[in-house]
Amino acid sequence: MKKGKKEKIRFIINPISGISDKTNIPELIAEHIDEDQFTYDIAFTEYRNHATKLTKQAVSEGIKIVCAVGGDGSVHEVGTALIGSASELAIIPIGSGNGLARHLKIPLNVKDAILCINDRLSIKMDTVKVNEKTFLGVGGYGFDAVVANEFDKGPKRGLRGYIMTVFKEFFKYNPLNVSIDVDGKVKTLPIVLCTVANSSQFGNGFTVSPESDVTDGELELCLLKPFSVWNAPSIIMNFLRKRSHKSRFSEVIPFKKAKIKLSKKIAHYDGEPIDVKDELIVTVVPKSLNILVGK
Repeated sequence: MKKGKKEKIRFIINPISGISDKTNIPELIAEHIDEDQFTYDIAFTEYRNHATKLTKQAVSEGIKIVCAVGGDGSVHEVGTALIGSASELAIIPIGSGNGLARHLKIPLNVKDAILCINDRLSIKMDTVKVNEKTFLGVGGYGFDAVVANEFDKGPKRGLRGYIMTVFKEFFKYNPLNVSIDVDGKVKTLPIVLCTVANSSQFGNGFTVSPESDVTDGELELCLLKPFSVWNAPSIIMNFLRKRSHKSRFSEVIPFKKAKIKLSKKIAHYDGEPIDVKDELIVTVVPKSLNILVGK
């Protein structure tokens, strides 16, 4: 960077993300951002998908870095609006799960996340396209989609609220049938989870695809087959210990393009509930998003 040239950052803050107080974030930005490198401004979201609109406006203004200050939903809105642009995504994770931030080793402490932006470590990451929609980290069509939908509607945020939702929905959940076509090889089976993973985890350390890499040009289809309630504790521990792919109930299929047919049209992308069709074409879009990462 030439001496004297400063890059512009737009911080987009979701004031209702997670459970922490957001009122001191502008003060922390002012205190810790490197003003020798950057100028910045701050915008607050006012409604769902407002961050997408604000991000597109930032790109049209030629702003170099757009920072999502929020949870996985905020990162999804900002990041998907940056796909294919020259602008970079930064993340200050203050949400309930922070799945992509954890995968990219971005600090969960606000001050340290700001200092991470100052370091300017950048990669070009892959993203995911499903029919006409896109996402960044993890998308799913099984029990995780049910949990995302119920958590989104519920009053409780944070890890505690998420765990309560998981337990409440687990005993009501009936596996759905999926048909999967990868390279002409078709399989139809009942599943508990049918997860498309670009990054490794849903959030809170709950790791669905430990070997996923956002720069390898491929995705993982992670299937969890039906199991008895007696197997649930060991399966949960496998997810928390990054050993979910080792379970006898799990199957991981690497792919670049797949066709998935669903018996029930329920889904989440980056933890956000989303409407989908019953037939999906899923493809990786290599190196399509510039993003700042941790050390």
